[in-house]
Amino acid sequence: MKKKVLIVSASPRKGGNSDILCDEFARGAREAGHDVEKIRLAEKNVGYCEGCYACRKLHKCVKNDDANELVGKMLSADSIVLATPVYFYSMDAQLKALIDRTVSRWDDFGDFKGTEFWLVVAAADENREMMNATLEGLRGFMRDCMDGSIERGVIYGTGAYEKGDVRSLPAMREAYEAGLGA
Repeated sequence: MKKKVLIVSASPRKGGNSDILCDEFARGAREAGHDVEKIRLAEKNVGYCEGCYACRKLHKCVKNDDANELVGKMLSADSIVLATPVYFYSMDAQLKALIDRTVSRWDDFGDFKGTEFWLVVAAADENREMMNATLEGLRGFMRDCMDGSIERGVIYGTGAYEKGDVRSLPAMREAYEAGLGA
């Protein structure tokens, strides 16, 4: 079955380690025949949620930036990849800002039932346990906000510090194979 795959790369570095893993996932998903769109958050304008809750009445955020479009793309995807570098035990600010801005479509979160999620984390630390806080934040978003979403897997780009280090790690093969199975 052909799926609509949305890859959200939160890396501020084009060609950074988590961004490279996104490209490998995309390569596999395209080879599997899926429609794939990769979004680099660093190339988008996504401001912070201000907690005004005007969105509760309008069913969209009042800010004039890219968040409404991106949240709409998330809602229409069959599979979503959330990829982030991990600097200090959490997802980076770019991904967190987008997640916070999804509050504008809170009433539509039931539309995520059956949506498959893949999580990609990249970090200099080789210890996968150091990624637990990041993964728990992402899983909390999926589990508590997107009832019925499905976590398909985690790709660990750990032990990758310098830009491109991930190319020599098993995570490259894992990302490609995950894309094939998306």
